[in-house]
Amino acid sequence: MAEEALPTPPPSPTQVILDNFNRLTPRQKMAGAAALALAVALLVGVWLWSQQPEYSVLFSNVEEKDGGAIVTALQQQNVPYRVESGGATIMVPANRANELRLTLAAQGLPRGGSVGFELLENQKLGLSQFHEQVNYQRALEGELARTIQSIGAVAGARVHLAIPKQSAFLRNEQKPTASVVLNLRAGRKLEPAQIAGIVHLISSSVPELAADQVSMIDQNGNLLARQRKQDGPALDDTQLEYVRNVEDSYITRIQKILDPMLGATNFRAQVMADVDFDDAEQTSETYKPNPTPNTSIRSQQTAENISNNPGPVGVPGALSNQPPVPATAPITSPIVPNTAAQSVPAPVPLSTSKTATTNFEVDKTVQHVKRALGQVKRLSIALVVNNKSEKDAKGNLRTVPLTEAEVKKINDIVREAVGYNEKRGDTINVTNTAFTDPAKEEVVALPLYKDPDVIAMLKEAARWLVLALVILIVFKKVIQPLMRSVAPAEPEASKDTDDIPLTMENIEERAQMEDTDIPPEVLELELAKMSFEKKLARARDLAQKDPKAVAQLIKEWMGGSGGEGH
Repeated sequence: MAEEALPTPPPSPTQVILDNFNRLTPRQKMAGAAALALAVALLVGVWLWSQQPEYSVLFSNVEEKDGGAIVTALQQQNVPYRVESGGATIMVPANRANELRLTLAAQGLPRGGSVGFELLENQKLGLSQFHEQVNYQRALEGELARTIQSIGAVAGARVHLAIPKQSAFLRNEQKPTASVVLNLRAGRKLEPAQIAGIVHLISSSVPELAADQVSMIDQNGNLLARQRKQDGPALDDTQLEYVRNVEDSYITRIQKILDPMLGATNFRAQVMADVDFDDAEQTSETYKPNPTPNTSIRSQQTAENISNNPGPVGVPGALSNQPPVPATAPITSPIVPNTAAQSVPAPVPLSTSKTATTNFEVDKTVQHVKRALGQVKRLSIALVVNNKSEKDAKGNLRTVPLTEAEVKKINDIVREAVGYNEKRGDTINVTNTAFTDPAKEEVVALPLYKDPDVIAMLKEAARWLVLALVILIVFKKVIQPLMRSVAPAEPEASKDTDDIPLTMENIEERAQMEDTDIPPEVLELELAKMSFEKKLARARDLAQKDPKAVAQLIKEWMGGSGGEGH
């Protein structure tokens, strides 16, 4: 018995690919190699793009000197970076931004573009007074900027001082002013107390600089503090805050007294206060009439003058001008007392004058009044009250307007709560109306395309989707056709037919597909398995469908029978 031949082992896939590749023409080999190289390059590029880190801002608004020092430090640490905005913005991978800020801060970077008083240490000889003043002003601005940058929320600051030249004339004297630009850190803002602190810091560092002459803005142009005009009607931030506090205090009073009566959601109150910030002083003197009787006498003087000198007497002429003859009296004459006095009449006064001066205490009032700042000049109160709820005859809840008496009651209560004063012009308006039900209001949801979380998720999904799409296109358009071109050839049809059972249906189908004659031995073997009726029906059917095959079969039969006869 002859030895059976051992089956040949199938070739390896690598060997099959090499054999098929060797069968290709040179043009097909070049096209396949180019397609393979393009596919590999595309896949590598997509992979590198997907692995590229996300960059974030390390420092912005960087001076040129600081930018060069920062770039040098990043190169020494082998950190990838990007320079944008003309060198003013340095970007690094987002996952290392915070770490790099701390590392560079330890190296004193960025140092900032401002200079301080070290500018005055190396001055050249022969500088004019103007240059010395300019250098001093620059140094002062730099020192103030450094001090402001020490605040946690401030990343950078610039200070501009306008210091006028001193004048010998008071009429031409001008006051200094200052302007400040702050670069706040991301997500940070300054509190009002911090803004006031920076303003007073600058005003205290410059001689004769008032706090209301300092302007301040942030990097977005938002006004943080502004100069106040002394003769202008505008109020400064402190006064505006005071007005808001006064209005809020009145609103709180109204809420506290109406909450138990109406409910917190059934009314709304607003108060506008007109506050007087004028600084005024007033001095007045008032004199009252003297009381009756006049008891308040300070001093009294009386002067009386009586004149009794005789006038000229006698006969006019020369005789009256001669001296009188001396009189003689007898010594022996007895003296009679009071004789001459009785004979001479008493002189009669010719003029009398009397003067009396009386000084009374005057009732005088001297009043010096200095009005306090922030007095309320006028109040305007607006109050809106919701309709009240009650049940109807069927027990259903409904809202009905308030009566006039109820509205008047609320009006009187609010007047007493806020200290209503009609003389100063206070006004109050109480309106009753139906409120809108908050439950019926439609809440406008944020669209999904505006949601930051959804946007970030879509960006990440789009990256991987693009990567998968590129891989699929490369596989379908490049790799799969290349694999088909180098795939092994299919086995011959005769080998396949050996393993398939032969039936009339298979024979017919194979004859139609291959368009060849049916082998006679196959047809005889198939017909031997059928009965006569089936053979006859199948022969008729086959003759109608494929007359050529039947004619070939009959020829075979006739040729076989002829050979046997010989």
